[in-house]
Amino acid sequence: MRAAGPRVARLAALALAAWLGAGCQKAITDVGATDDASLDDRGALPALVAGMDRELSRAVGLLALTGAVVTREVIGAGSQTTEYGATLSQRAGFLDPLENDDHWNLAQSARWTAEDGVRRMRDLLGEDFAGSELAARALLDAGFANRLLGENMCSTVVDGGPSQPSSAALQRADAEFDEALDVAQRAGRLELALAARAGRASARVDLGDWAGARADAEGVPEAFAWRARYSDRELAQYNRIQWATAGMPFRSLSVWSTAYEEYYRETGDPRTPWTTDPDHPEAEPGVPFYIQEKYTARGDPIDLVDGREMRLIVAEARLRDGDVEGAMSIVDELRASAGVDPVVANDLEAAWTALERERGIELWLEGRRLGDLRRWLAEGTPGTREDMTGRDTCFPIGATEIDTNPNVP
Repeated sequence: MRAAGPRVARLAALALAAWLGAGCQKAITDVGATDDASLDDRGALPALVAGMDRELSRAVGLLALTGAVVTREVIGAGSQTTEYGATLSQRAGFLDPLENDDHWNLAQSARWTAEDGVRRMRDLLGEDFAGSELAARALLDAGFANRLLGENMCSTVVDGGPSQPSSAALQRADAEFDEALDVAQRAGRLELALAARAGRASARVDLGDWAGARADAEGVPEAFAWRARYSDRELAQYNRIQWATAGMPFRSLSVWSTAYEEYYRETGDPRTPWTTDPDHPEAEPGVPFYIQEKYTARGDPIDLVDGREMRLIVAEARLRDGDVEGAMSIVDELRASAGVDPVVANDLEAAWTALERERGIELWLEGRRLGDLRRWLAEGTPGTREDMTGRDTCFPIGATEIDTNPNVP
């Protein structure tokens, strides 16, 4: 995606007026385009970072919704509106450049907004950048935006350059999390440091750096979580998954006929809740309307990383070392804390099946399943999982990028 300098200025202006927790004392009466040079002021940095947060959350929400349909965390039903439904192609598991152009554009916008903001902050803060809380937050946004690209896209592009493997985005994420950790520690912000460590662990999983991933994951408390924030103040800031499954106006997604429908019936696991609506028993004719209840309000956040995922990273690292008992002990600890029965897995095949299912349960509807399935399929890991035969496991480069970037064939 090509850089567009004024875009970050406009986002910052919007953030000042609309984003919760921006922390700025100035009032804004006109939230249209803002002169780019006006952001070259330390007083504008909170709004700049709020704009980064906003773009990241928008991208996460859209990719999480469509990725959930492709991987059958839910099924597409009802409305096929562009923003809050799933097209027939997406329901069938097909992701093409034109139909999914907005997914590419939003994810790349989140990356560019954060990385350009970091560049601006370096210039403005100079030596103070190394210990700035705002700089740490900006680097986190850049890291999570690149992780989003690395986990969900087939390949990546940086600022009008050539197509690169998606691992290039993960390498950028790893470096940004690494610097965010250092800056957060210098700033004395433990929460930011933990988010950077957890983010780096998740990126290293996809890079195949299991020693590094495990070391980072072991340093994150189980109760920790770092989230993409949403708001019910503006349609663009809604949690898309919640809004798409609301009884009104859409009823675009249903848990019916998924593995999570049956699993919740059997266990009542609070991590995969769904319910029904007697006033709207069907999402569309012949498709029962089973409503996910992980998100129940338009402003509910979506986890980017949390400590329970970190425990599963350690479990998978153990399993890769052949330690079935050690891996399953972590899985069963997590299940016990959720109030559900342990699983029986006495061999490597059964343990992999349990581990992969448990990640699906913990990270349900968080925009992470597509990346997990893609890496397990690529590696040929043992175990039984969702059948993705004939279904895409990543989003292609968007049509706009293809049409405007001469370096992308």
